[in-house]
Amino acid sequence: MPEINLTQVEADALLAMEKHRVDNIRWDFPDLGESIRIPLISANGRENFHLDISRGKINLFKGTYQNRSRQIVILARLDFGGQPHRNPDDIEIPSPHIHIYKEGYADKWAFILPYDIFINTDDRWQLLKDFMQFCNIIKAPRIERRLFS
Repeated sequence: MPEINLTQVEADALLAMEKHRVDNIRWDFPDLGESIRIPLISANGRENFHLDISRGKINLFKGTYQNRSRQIVILARLDFGGQPHRNPDDIEIPSPHIHIYKEGYADKWAFILPYDIFINTDDRWQLLKDFMQFCNIIKAPRIERRLFS
């Protein structure tokens, strides 16, 4: 898969850009080991994005939420219920943590969650809502919460 390098200014602008669902499809929150990829679009219709939701196969509390642009560029990724992440500077960041695009490193840097935005890290459903807010997903996709989500 080809690599797309963005400047930090471009990546920050894409992350801050208002995003909307493209349709009224109802998506089922994935079960264990499943994932979904939800298309999003900018308010002006010029940029396409994706919201990816993945669940661990065995660990009920493990998962990833990510926001992509230009098909493959990860602008932000929230990992929870898993192992700590070791950054390129050898600093370890505990889980949950968020990866934010960094010029020259793509999504290889993780950061401690800003707890003023991510208010309840034990609730996967609230984490998803907070992640969508963090990514400026204004008109959120319709996601059906399941019994174990």
